[in-house]
Amino acid sequence: MNSLPLFQIDAFTDKVFGGNPAAVIPLEEWLSTETMQKIASENNLSETTFICQDKDKSYHIRWFTPAIEVDLCGHATVAAAYYLFKIAGITDDVITFQSKSGELFVTQKDGWFYLDFPAMDLTAEEVSEKLKKGMGTAPKAAYKSKDDWQLIYESQEEVENLSPDFNLLKSFPIWSTPARGIIATAKSSEEGIDFISRFFAPAAGINEDPVTGSAHTKLIPYWSKELNKTKMVAKQLSQRGGFLKCTLKNDRVLIGGQAVLYMVGNIYI
Repeated sequence: MNSLPLFQIDAFTDKVFGGNPAAVIPLEEWLSTETMQKIASENNLSETTFICQDKDKSYHIRWFTPAIEVDLCGHATVAAAYYLFKIAGITDDVITFQSKSGELFVTQKDGWFYLDFPAMDLTAEEVSEKLKKGMGTAPKAAYKSKDDWQLIYESQEEVENLSPDFNLLKSFPIWSTPARGIIATAKSSEEGIDFISRFFAPAAGINEDPVTGSAHTKLIPYWSKELNKTKMVAKQLSQRGGFLKCTLKNDRVLIGGQAVLYMVGNIYI
């Protein structure tokens, strides 16, 4: 019987039971996609990430929700960086991951991990009656990116009080094209916080994600333009909650978060 090490790490938080948990599984060689998906489904976390150092010594990373493989995940990349820097003892200043979304870079400074991801473009879309029904409250504007929808609300209170119809959102009859998930966002009403968000992804097996780093590849460019700022602090309004330091840098975004180790175990397959 073969065993694999598993590290469960809470990302975008400085204490356990906060932020967004991710399972990190370092591999010596790749498993089949089917096996990795089964492991992610068994873990039943919002993300299970697999990392493997290839013959060229570069790190490759893949992310799986309980239901699907995704092209990009922020909090699980923070968790993977925590593992490499803090547990595996990598001494490099920057970790480069090869991924389905291209090269991703992570640096660490003063206990924070900074993701260097590509910024994502948004295209304005119509706010339909079906969209209003699915979300429960109509946004003032809707945008589509490569993988997500971003909905803009008038106030933080509106976002806090959202109660979406997940069965309707899961089937995506309200969208012109399917999406990984739906970002709901507004300007923050809290001192020291620039913008807030929530993230819903029922089609990916996650009704509401605690903290979604990859969503900020769209949020940061949008709010940078709206607030006329390149450096911002963001908060995700889930039950666990999380804070992110955000910077727009040309066509890239820097997303900073902390992380803590929750559990170490072994998988037997």
